[in-house]
Amino acid sequence: MAVGKNAELWLALIASVVAVAIAPHIRPQWIVAVAAIIICALYYLIANSRYPAIGIGIIAVLYAADMISLMIFLSTIAIVIMGESAYRICRDEKRKPLAFLAVAVVASFATTFYLGYTLYLVPLTGIIVAAMLKTILKRREDALLLECFGTAMTMLLFEDISYVPRMDLLIFAIIISFAFGIAAYEMRAADLSGLFSAALMGILIIVFSDITWFFVMLTFFILGSGFTKFKYDVKRKQGVAESRGGMRGFLNVYANGMVSLAAAILYGIYDQNLIFAALFLGSVSAAMADTTASELGMLGKRPYLITTFKRVPKGTDGGVTLFGEVAAVIAAIILCAAAYFMGMATPEIAAICVAAGFVGTNIDSLVGATLERGGYIHNTGTNFICTLSGGLFAVLLYILLI
Repeated sequence: MAVGKNAELWLALIASVVAVAIAPHIRPQWIVAVAAIIICALYYLIANSRYPAIGIGIIAVLYAADMISLMIFLSTIAIVIMGESAYRICRDEKRKPLAFLAVAVVASFATTFYLGYTLYLVPLTGIIVAAMLKTILKRREDALLLECFGTAMTMLLFEDISYVPRMDLLIFAIIISFAFGIAAYEMRAADLSGLFSAALMGILIIVFSDITWFFVMLTFFILGSGFTKFKYDVKRKQGVAESRGGMRGFLNVYANGMVSLAAAILYGIYDQNLIFAALFLGSVSAAMADTTASELGMLGKRPYLITTFKRVPKGTDGGVTLFGEVAAVIAAIILCAAAYFMGMATPEIAAICVAAGFVGTNIDSLVGATLERGGYIHNTGTNFICTLSGGLFAVLLYILLI
């Protein structure tokens, strides 16, 4: 690494530490914001520092306008700038993400304790989102700009929610979620972006709902990954196998899990209303049924296109088989039965969500045969519609029948 770049990194690191140390003692807050903007303007003149300068400058303007708190302003600096300094200084490519994460954790929570801030879930979500964006955007020139904005907006969202989980539950959620994410990464079931996405999702599901909800999601992931890898060589030879050996990234995680994550958060916020349990399990059941129908259905006979019922080649978007349909229902039954026996769902909700799984996977096929084949959306969009439709169908049945 060139001396000039080293000097630039150390100056950014020192400026960040000084900002965190003195900003809480300066009033009015616009003085701190103006100083930060001036420093960012100077760094903008350095070619390699333009995007982080713009990013921090925007965050400073938001702080001056009283749109974000001092904690979010300083934690964004601590996470992104200090973490990025560690990332660039580290010479081992494989350890760069770990260096970023370690320094971001220490810097952010040191800032949190220094400010006397008690909503620990806020910096935690910021750290994980920043690490996730780091893995997703590492080839983009404007990565640091997007990391700054994404990290700050994530913390703003959870600060606005102001949810305070028990500290022991939060620590437990961090341990078990990262253990699951690391295991998935080591087994090549997920890449780094998938690791951080799954960890963030796991932590939020546990702290807003219950550990059993996480185990339901874990059941889906294990069975879905198993079905993806089942006879993978056969599917690969036929040209219908998942790319990258079935390894999941952040798009796969959020396409299949965004609805269930929202349901878990709403369940925690709105006094554990069971309608959100139906939304959660209905969406996961739809994802389970769709994954099973896709991965096992490919091993059967030639599929029919769901819109015309004409034979189409294997792997055609919107293609369905009787074997795949039966397998989807069985998978939904297994998942919902597991949810019932783990105490996550009542018998009525479990039964409703089996039907939701069947409806979701067929809506997935319908969308695949129309919108996806027409090039209007990609597979991740189809998967999201599948889980959303399954969740909403479960909610509708819950309202009508229960």
